[in-house]
Amino acid sequence: MATLGGVKQSSQNSTEIDDLARFAVEEHNKKENALLEFARVVKAEEQVVAGTLHHLTLEVIDAGRKKLYEAKVWVKPWMNFKELQEFKHAGDVPTCTPSDLGVKKDGHGPGWQEVPVHDPEVKNAANHAIKTIQQRSNSLFPHELQDILLAKAEVLENSVKFDMLLKVKRGEKEEKFKVEVHKNNEGAYRLNQVAPDHS
Repeated sequence: MATLGGVKQSSQNSTEIDDLARFAVEEHNKKENALLEFARVVKAEEQVVAGTLHHLTLEVIDAGRKKLYEAKVWVKPWMNFKELQEFKHAGDVPTCTPSDLGVKKDGHGPGWQEVPVHDPEVKNAANHAIKTIQQRSNSLFPHELQDILLAKAEVLENSVKFDMLLKVKRGEKEEKFKVEVHKNNEGAYRLNQVAPDHS
C-alpha cells in the first residue's frame, strides 16, 4: 500500500462529493440488501493514497429515522476505479450539530460564530421569525422575507441560538429586523427577540 498522506479537508466540489456519497450508500445497499436513503454530506475529508481515499460523514434516512454513517471511498480517476472501502453506523443524528451550521469549534471555542446565510438551518430559523412577526402584526400586508443580510449562531448543549439581520418587504415598504431565534433539541423554533433595524 502506498504511504498514506494526512487526512485533510476535501478539495472536491460539493457535486462530486455528493456523487461519491450517493455511490457509497448505493454500494452499501447492494451489499447489505439495505434501503438507506442518502440525505446529505455532513463532513468530507480526503487522504492521498494510490489515488484518493475520501472520508465522508453522511446523513442517511433509515426507515424514516435520520442516522449518521461514516464511509470511505477509494478513487483512482486515471483507472476509472471507485470502491467503497468502509461503511459504518456512527450514531443517530442530533437535530442540529455545529457542522450543520458551518460553525467550526476548532480553535474558536464556544460562542457566536458567523454562519452562511444560505444554510438551510438559517433559512428555517428566518422563515420562522417572519411567520411569528406576521402573526403578531396587525398589518394587512404580509411580511415577506427578501434577504438574510447577516447570520450568527451559537451552538449550545441542547439548543442553537440564531442571531440574524433580515430584510423584509411589507406591501411597498422594505424594513430590516434584528431577530434572535432559538431552536431546541427537538427541532422546535422560537422567536426570542425582534427589533426593527434602522442602520
